[in-house]
Amino acid sequence: MNIDLFSPVNLSSYSLPNRIVMAPMTRLRATDSIPQSLMATYYTQRASAGLIVTECTMVSPMSNGYMNCPGIYSPEQIVGWQQVTDAVHKAGGKIFLQLWHCGRISHSSLLNGKQPVAPSAKAPVGELHTPVGKVTMETPRALEKSEISEIVEQFRVGAENAKAANFDGIELHGAFGYLIDQFLQDGSNQRTDEYGGSIENRARFLLEIVEAVSSVWGAERVGVKLSPSNTFYGMVDSNPQATFSYVLEALNAISLAYVHLMEPNETDLKNRAVLNPVTPLFRPIYHGTLITNGNYTKDSANAALANGQADIVSFGKSFLANPDLPERFKQNAPLNEPDFQTFYSSGEEGYIDYPFLT
Repeated sequence: MNIDLFSPVNLSSYSLPNRIVMAPMTRLRATDSIPQSLMATYYTQRASAGLIVTECTMVSPMSNGYMNCPGIYSPEQIVGWQQVTDAVHKAGGKIFLQLWHCGRISHSSLLNGKQPVAPSAKAPVGELHTPVGKVTMETPRALEKSEISEIVEQFRVGAENAKAANFDGIELHGAFGYLIDQFLQDGSNQRTDEYGGSIENRARFLLEIVEAVSSVWGAERVGVKLSPSNTFYGMVDSNPQATFSYVLEALNAISLAYVHLMEPNETDLKNRAVLNPVTPLFRPIYHGTLITNGNYTKDSANAALANGQADIVSFGKSFLANPDLPERFKQNAPLNEPDFQTFYSSGEEGYIDYPFLT
């Protein structure tokens, strides 16, 4: 059987009409961390995806790293997300919520004056846009061991709230240098307790979160996103192949909905030698459903599916600029070009005004 982007696929108990996933993308259109009707329009426009994964969503006020990103820890946020899920479901779509904690990728001006937290007191590399302007990120405070279990509980409550908001499942953001990734990689995790040192110890935080959210959803409705070659914010690991091989072997035993693997981008490849490509390297290790992401075209995505490197392909910028991306792929129609200037702005421009096929 020849598998391509339009082959149906079973994901958990869901039957998806295609293998085209809308990747999670930070868009910063929430108001006071509450999702708005504009966001419902944005996601509903893209409901022809086999699955939508939302933008990263805060599990607590201390998980914040960007202005105007949404949360899932208050009743008002749950109601805000309900209007999104209701609209997507009415349009026939499926949607997972991505749960997220920024950790050290933050600033005290985003945290009511509190110091960002991380596995270790090691500053990230880079700058952030904050309420006080563009700033260099601060050195975080190393989490006390007792605080780690509190954050695991915040993810569990976030999973409960996602269920209350009528999502179809959740994805854990374990990539791109945020808190879960900070624990996984030894360049950011220099702890000496049971959450640091060995790969097994560094993976403990992720696996405890997976267990916690699976107690709410069942593991079959939980996905995990990983980026073994990410260099964002100065992320580095001394042996990423060993680290992520261990993580994927551990996840094999849990029967997740999927693992979402990120290929390196142009910046990663320029920064240093990284694992490239990622998906073919780890496909023999992970036995469950694998989603790959990495600037795929229709042709390169179909090739990855046909040769068994992945089961599903997610698309970011091309879905951002083409709300009807599956139909454009079906017709071999030209694609709208994304406007990078409006990725993180406010309002409708560059958000819900990209044209559909006539």
